[in-house]
Amino acid sequence: MKIGILFDLDGTLLDTLEDLTDGVNYALRQYGLPEHTLEEIRSYVGSGARKLIARSLPGTPNDPPVDEVLKTYQDYYALHSQDKTGPYPGILDALAQLKQKYPLAIVSNKHDAAVQSLCRDYFGQDIFALGERADCPRKPAPDMLLKAMAAIGADKGIYVGDSDVDVLTAKNAQMPCLSVLWGFRDKDCIAAAGGSRFCDDPAKLTAVLEQMIQEL
Repeated sequence: MKIGILFDLDGTLLDTLEDLTDGVNYALRQYGLPEHTLEEIRSYVGSGARKLIARSLPGTPNDPPVDEVLKTYQDYYALHSQDKTGPYPGILDALAQLKQKYPLAIVSNKHDAAVQSLCRDYFGQDIFALGERADCPRKPAPDMLLKAMAAIGADKGIYVGDSDVDVLTAKNAQMPCLSVLWGFRDKDCIAAAGGSRFCDDPAKLTAVLEQMIQEL
């Protein structure tokens, strides 16, 4: 039996929150709209860029079209996605350890072009990565996880994420989920969605996953 380990990207492997906030606020400024704090953007992320922009708009009849603001955001973010972004401390070491024994994949609701660029630059080209694309429904639909599992040739897998959306995605894919607590959602939010396995330190990630693998 070949076991794969699949990871969410934002809030799990990379701390992207400041660049996401800067990108959203840049787009809002172009339309004279009020900007948001880091914590507000934290609560909006997780369901793809279009939903992020929709949640960031004031919600009045005078709002500009979501897709218009989205394009402004994406054009800016494509040039500034690595200004303040970086792996969480200990993540690169954990991935290096896991990669020696298991096929790995990264699955994200972030636009696929941004996912490919970030993963290539931070994690190299030997980890399969998949972002939001028109031909594959985004999380919490299971399609992205199933596509990634097929790509890495895994029979069973564990999904590692930081949010309620990730818990629901794993459930829909009939896959166990490990929820990390250094990302964009707190433990109460994750637990309310059904999360039950947690990791609070990247240094413990390999050991926790090995334990879960023994239970498969």
